[in-house]
Amino acid sequence: MRPPFRSVRLPAVALLGALVLAGTAACSPAVTVEAAPDAADPGCAPMMVMLPQFVADAPKRETTSQGTAAWGNPSRVILRCGVPAPGPTTDRCVTVNGVDWVLRQQDKGTAWTATTYGRNPATELVFDPDQVAESTVLVDLAGAAARIPQTSKCLSVSDTLETKK
Repeated sequence: MRPPFRSVRLPAVALLGALVLAGTAACSPAVTVEAAPDAADPGCAPMMVMLPQFVADAPKRETTSQGTAAWGNPSRVILRCGVPAPGPTTDRCVTVNGVDWVLRQQDKGTAWTATTYGRNPATELVFDPDQVAESTVLVDLAGAAARIPQTSKCLSVSDTLETKK
């Protein structure tokens, strides 16, 4: 003789399983992003919690690694916190809403990187300027990036340094 509760429990378990499957099928897959070497740096946290839901009108997506974010489907902007901070460079540096960014074209393809300058941990953005405007990306993310304290800033050739004699 079977217990009477068994026939009730089985349909409930089957219904729960169907709901879980339906919920996961409706979600887009997470974006695979390699974590930066210092992604676990606690200094990334204030910025990560302030990231906008949209960058250049592209919605934020889930990623597979700590200290990362992505926007768009397919991804139009990738963010990684905890990358090595750039040292002095002759690469182009722009200041957007109080945040300095060093811009570099990647070796392959048309993608560019923008890395915060003078902030530790540093944050790197990867984007294709043919898909999304550099100015829009940097404006949309400057507020969050500013949550990591600035310790130095970009200098240009026209800036002078005071020397003591």
